[in-house]
Amino acid sequence: MKNIKLAKHAGFCYGVKRAVETTKKLKSENPDAKIWVLGELIHNSHVIHSLSELGINTVDELPENESGICVIRSHGASPEIFEDIKNKGYETVDLTCPDVKKVQQKAIQLVKDGFLLVIVGKPEHPEVSAIKANAQIYGENILVAPDVESLLKYESRIKDHKKIGVVVQTTQRIEVLKNVVNYLTGIAKELCVFNTICASTSLRQNEARQLAGESDLMVVVGSKKSANTTHLAEILKDITRTIHIETDSELKQYDSLIKSAQNIGVTAGASTPEDIIEKVLNKLNQY
Repeated sequence: MKNIKLAKHAGFCYGVKRAVETTKKLKSENPDAKIWVLGELIHNSHVIHSLSELGINTVDELPENESGICVIRSHGASPEIFEDIKNKGYETVDLTCPDVKKVQQKAIQLVKDGFLLVIVGKPEHPEVSAIKANAQIYGENILVAPDVESLLKYESRIKDHKKIGVVVQTTQRIEVLKNVVNYLTGIAKELCVFNTICASTSLRQNEARQLAGESDLMVVVGSKKSANTTHLAEILKDITRTIHIETDSELKQYDSLIKSAQNIGVTAGASTPEDIIEKVLNKLNQY
């Protein structure tokens, strides 16, 4: 008999749950209005599909000759985007996660106070783009770095600046932040660091680490596009054998791995719906 254990904090975090529930509620309360979401509400194709079935449109850009309610997703958006929504005559519902808002505010404050701002995160991630865009209104001294290696080319610029300020993408790995801070400590004259990794991410990562220590195999469930899910998989691969799947149908690719494992731990990213986790658990139990 296999021992299959699900992490307590797997699946939707507060910000994602709030975004999905509020968007669905908007549609039910405004059945005749067109609801538009700028970019994917969350990084999960199944959720995007279910929203589409309710008549909620996911778009990269708002159409010119339409109207309705535009939802800003949990990752946040640039001031230019808010302005564009208003100019096109749409109503705005801002569902930026409160934790992401805090990062934006810290970033703005650091730039206002004359710090060279280092945002630790992936430059192409929508949350990071929005943090940068909001801070950029107050100054251009901003660097985005996913890791220490990418900071090296800016070393002389960092050394020339008296004050360095750091914020971090809410779903980043603590190890990445530690490495960046260690590097900056060696070259910065004054360093101000805000650990803006959200509590939900820290909790999920710590819990998954512990579970991985007791497991022969870890199964991480969630979109390959989701930053927090891929970070989970990266962390756990250093501890035990780990597979990252989006749905239960992918489990058959790992048939022999699953059959040979006695203790299997399961965790999921912050944008993974409960029903997808349930299907994975059911299939694993069939082994």
